[in-house]
Amino acid sequence: MGCLDLAVQGGSPTETGVTYAFDSQINCLWQKGGIHLAISRAKKEAIVAELREKFQKASIVVVTQSPGLTVGAADQLRARLREAGADYKVAKNSLVKLAAADTDVATLNDMLTGPNAFAIGYDDPVALAKALVEFRKDNEVMQFKGAMLNGTVIDEAGIEALAKLPSREVLIAQMLSVLVATPTKLVQALSGIPRKLLYALRAIEDSKK
Repeated sequence: MGCLDLAVQGGSPTETGVTYAFDSQINCLWQKGGIHLAISRAKKEAIVAELREKFQKASIVVVTQSPGLTVGAADQLRARLREAGADYKVAKNSLVKLAAADTDVATLNDMLTGPNAFAIGYDDPVALAKALVEFRKDNEVMQFKGAMLNGTVIDEAGIEALAKLPSREVLIAQMLSVLVATPTKLVQALSGIPRKLLYALRAIEDSKK
């Protein structure tokens, strides 16, 4: 059974001795080669439009390669990234470059060689980085080629450093604790002023006796 048959029949995108990464948009991608199944011009335009919309909203895009990654593992990764509010997309480099034109993601064009997959995050870059780094602990085939973070290109070390930062939820909790504590301390400080003034007046009065 070929890749086309698998796409049409909706079967498992694996064959004995060969591992495929399956994506509903581009039908079939051979991990060791490239796009095995040609797609129509209309489909390409739809893919470019969808990617462009995501790239325009993205705060981070990580370029990954995962030779030999199983379909089950890829599904697990997608699930983890969804929990982090992110997407995981596989697409031809030529389509990615078209979609990235006039966006910050175009800074990654030099990395677009060979079969790639793209983790796309929006509101919480740290959550995406944490999800990828945690996933790689159990799937060492995953490689980080680099990323765009708010218009700046970062390397693998930068992605790992980002993953070590506090999560958005932790930062919000810390900020709230500061906002709550500050007025309380201010009130306590202000309320202490009359008491200190009273003590000073009493001390002056006592000194005159």
